[in-house]
Amino acid sequence: MWHLLEPLHALLYYGPEAFDEAAALGYDTAERWPSYFAWRAAPLGPAGPDRVAETFYSFSPTMVARYVPAVWETAAPADVLTARLRAVDLTWRAVLGEELLAGPELAEAAALARTAADGATATGGPGGRPLAVANAALPRPGAPHLVLWRSATILREHRGDGHLASLVEAGLDPVESLVSFAAIGAAPEPVFESRGWSDEEWTAARERLAGRGLLGPDGAATEAGRALRTEVERRTDELAAAPWDALGPDGTARLAELLGGPWLAAIGSGLLPSENTLGIGKV
Repeated sequence: MWHLLEPLHALLYYGPEAFDEAAALGYDTAERWPSYFAWRAAPLGPAGPDRVAETFYSFSPTMVARYVPAVWETAAPADVLTARLRAVDLTWRAVLGEELLAGPELAEAAALARTAADGATATGGPGGRPLAVANAALPRPGAPHLVLWRSATILREHRGDGHLASLVEAGLDPVESLVSFAAIGAAPEPVFESRGWSDEEWTAARERLAGRGLLGPDGAATEAGRALRTEVERRTDELAAAPWDALGPDGTARLAELLGGPWLAAIGSGLLPSENTLGIGKV
């Protein structure tokens, strides 16, 4: 379900319509990070760099501090959230098309996804669910495609919040999490440079992991390193189960079927990177 929903959420960070909305707020769109930090962190309110680094986890605090709290000096979180929903509306209309958005299948998918999203924040779990809860607290839009995007966002942040808890349980700090993920071949190391860690920080993390027997001399994961990452993913799945338990197996299967068209449109748009830090191929 995450593989199907993540591209629908992620269109916000790459669509030209979204960059136009960000520019209208006053953000520099020569790079994607000012709008990324604004769009994703706005549900938390005017969060400072420590809070954003904590909840996003994989980004270097130094990188986060380059953008936060400056993004709130450009536009208040409430204004960002209004523009965010408008950006999603315009991007989805451009990518998915008016006919798909107006169809009964998308409305059915939105209703099912909303049920799952409502189940996402019914229980907490290790470390809480800060990004999921913050998004769930926002007003619900009326249009089905915006309901679907909001639900996809809650569900991906719910899974992400649980994933961070799993990494902490495994004793992996933010940069170690990335190094260990690259070490199992999730994506080439240069892809992870987008998270802002210095060469020195990356090397030090690699040395710490090697000292724990998780990386070999060539930087690749050892058997123990792969086993630890497998356990992280197993635990992540376990912590992500509540929404799908709430929806039930039949509802989940039906939602997966209904998401096929939107997913293909998102992937086929060419907007999303084929290599990414999520390690799920063409996300």
